[in-house]
Amino acid sequence: MTTHHETTRLAATPPLGWNSWNAFSCEVTESDIRAAADALVDTGLREAGYEYIVVDDCWMAAETDSEGRLQPSAEFPNGMAALADYVHDRGLKFGLYTSAGTETCQGYPASLGREQLHAEQFAEWGVDYLKYDNCGDHRGRDAIDRYTAMGEALESVDRKIVYSICEWGQNRPWEWGRNVGGHCWRATDDLVAKWRADPDEFGLGVADVLDRMAAIDAAAHGPGGWNDPDMLQIGTGPNSGQSEHEPVDVQRPLTKAERRTHLAFWCLLAAPLMIGADLTSLSTFDRELLTNERLLAIDQDPLGIQGTPDQRGDDAEVWSKRLADGGAAVAFHNRGDAGREISTHVSAVDMAAGADRYRVCDCWTGTEWETGGSLAMTVEPRDTAIVRVTPK
Repeated sequence: MTTHHETTRLAATPPLGWNSWNAFSCEVTESDIRAAADALVDTGLREAGYEYIVVDDCWMAAETDSEGRLQPSAEFPNGMAALADYVHDRGLKFGLYTSAGTETCQGYPASLGREQLHAEQFAEWGVDYLKYDNCGDHRGRDAIDRYTAMGEALESVDRKIVYSICEWGQNRPWEWGRNVGGHCWRATDDLVAKWRADPDEFGLGVADVLDRMAAIDAAAHGPGGWNDPDMLQIGTGPNSGQSEHEPVDVQRPLTKAERRTHLAFWCLLAAPLMIGADLTSLSTFDRELLTNERLLAIDQDPLGIQGTPDQRGDDAEVWSKRLADGGAAVAFHNRGDAGREISTHVSAVDMAAGADRYRVCDCWTGTEWETGGSLAMTVEPRDTAIVRVTPK
């Protein structure tokens, strides 16, 4: 089918924005969304490129209207069109959530069998982004069938809506997401604010997701269609300001080193960046991290290549991705418990080698130097050094 993004190039680079779930879960209110829109502007995040405000599950009433239309709950007294106007008035774009089943993950009415009706509602309300989950009774319909139905409905309405397929990677959506009209598709289970999750608990930690992403075929990933390793957990949890390399139990939020690794890799993967933290209480460290222009330029590079591992094992990893300027982004990741030097050479990373000299820029500090091809960085435990390498 012909989709919007084939003609208008929606999501030509990975979408950037904010989603309500990690901060507010099912307690989300209209005032929370308005405050988030204001904060996205006030913190400088909008200027850095974050533009979507997405309302996740629980915005809808427990019952549809008599024709099956979704209705906002009492926590959204002014309705979704007015909320979309509020977001748009701040130079931002508005997103909503529903599911490709009979119910959402929290048991509210969803969109299976009512795709056209709901797509028309979303367009009338001024929705710019739809997160389409995988919960509820599927009535025997497979994932491709269910996600195609909403993709076709979104294509038919007179509004350009980014289509975010949240199928959790269960049926390899990177192989068919573009074909059903998707602009991004969840490639993994839900990310939680942990370095690693226990095997018997819900969700995946940051290191767990990196292991999954290392094994995913990146061939279909690129402009107009993106593998999505889930929302950012930077700034979530009560201890988000803890010391830089403090050892952590798996039940505690991410350290600063782990948060740097989190953002460095999401940018190297050219992933959609959806902030999950409460923007009204974002720490200075997290705000500066999320607005790092050198990292965001790697995420938004127009080639849209997903970074891949060049070297793994012995707790030292090197990943890289080609960039549109002929250079590469190179990440040096230390999974061990002690600081160490990690090294590679331009000939071993994803770039066209052959120049006599290369300019190297440390994406954390902005420090620049030159090399004939050797690259080495000292990296603290669970941290990641990331550099941009450009032929001279």
